[in-house]
Amino acid sequence: MAAERVRWGILSTGGIAASFTADLLDLPDAEVVAVASRSDASAKAFAERFGIPRAYGDWASLAADEGVDVVYVATPHAAHRQAAGLCLEAGRAVLCEKAFTLNAREAQELVSLARAKGLFLMEAMWMYCNPLVRRLKALVDDGAVGEVRTVQADFGLAGPFPPSHRLRDPAQGGGALLDLGVYPVSFAHLLLGEPEQVTASAQLSPEGVDLQTGMLLSWANGARALLHCAINAGTGVAASVTGSAGRIDVPGGFFYPERFVLHRDGREPEVFTAAPEDGPRDSMRHEALEVMGRLRAGDTESPLVPLDGSLGVMRTLDRVREVIGVRYPGEV
Repeated sequence: MAAERVRWGILSTGGIAASFTADLLDLPDAEVVAVASRSDASAKAFAERFGIPRAYGDWASLAADEGVDVVYVATPHAAHRQAAGLCLEAGRAVLCEKAFTLNAREAQELVSLARAKGLFLMEAMWMYCNPLVRRLKALVDDGAVGEVRTVQADFGLAGPFPPSHRLRDPAQGGGALLDLGVYPVSFAHLLLGEPEQVTASAQLSPEGVDLQTGMLLSWANGARALLHCAINAGTGVAASVTGSAGRIDVPGGFFYPERFVLHRDGREPEVFTAAPEDGPRDSMRHEALEVMGRLRAGDTESPLVPLDGSLGVMRTLDRVREVIGVRYPGEV
């Protein structure tokens, strides 16, 4: 990609698409040039709201737009495979919201397609691009807490969400796991990789999606991850990493933290805080900057959010769903 400014297309017009677009507009080297929805009215309203020059009432027109360098796919999970695949087939680079797809099979199809075409593809796991999370990982990798023994993380929303809400709709990949549990699972993967064993228990809704799920992930070296997600209970959204020589506590909002505390044996606690220049803690600008940097470098994936890592997370989510008995329409 030779252009200095990266030209973005936005596929879908929901809340996460609006938040990401607002963050893009704050970046001087990003330009939002097109948006697509399933309806002309929705696309035009979104375009007027953000000053986007081109609005499409179908996804295919956005995918075919030669003036778009990369498409941000912000649909519900159940549509990720179709939307991202359409863009990749048309030659567009893609940043696709998490969870990457409904299941590992669909994720592998997207990864194989992107690699066959030599196109950039990345899951929008903004936590991995967050500067303070990257600092935490670097400390763990450098042995600050010794050998990791336990990872704990939770993400729960109190709701209540009515049966008509997308979070309770199986056809849209509803439930706590794919929407919220992907964060604790990805946090554990970030520090320990893909687990060998997966145990889980869940409370299911009448529609057949998980209202809350508890997970125990195990690794061959003895490490364990205790994880929880819920759409019927507001939790502290906290995390901790305990090792043989210390502990890191992230007191709240662990996937976009303001601070974390490193406790090391025989030393005073060390507090690490987000730098003011990193912007608002809920900004998705860091993943946008990562995408644009990789596109300019001619890379087809990001080392911060590697495709093999996203595939591993999807395999773990599949294993959890197998244990708790959640299946989505159309799955084998």
